Amino acid sequence: MPVAVAALGPHRRAQLVLAQDDTAEPEYDAYCVSGDGADCGAASGPFASPAAVEEWQRRHTRGTRHPRYRRSFTDYAVLEPEGARP
Repeated sequence: MPVAVAALGPHRRAQLVLAQDDTAEPEYDAYCVSGDGADCGAASGPFASPAAVEEWQRRHTRGTRHPRYRRSFTDYAVLEPEGARP
């Protein structure tokens, strides 16, 4: 979605779009929220792919029988002039 900002001076405005930053890899992780009365708290740590996090979850569940996780995806974003990407 374009965002008008005063990037070109006080009288001209550029339309900027939010885009994923291609220079930084996204990260995926999981946190075990299973447990008796409190979250287990085991954390996968960051991985470069969702498949690696899913494999960590499977291993943790096999060892603990904990079935519930909070998953996170993190990336970086940049505002660029509209039309800057092909």
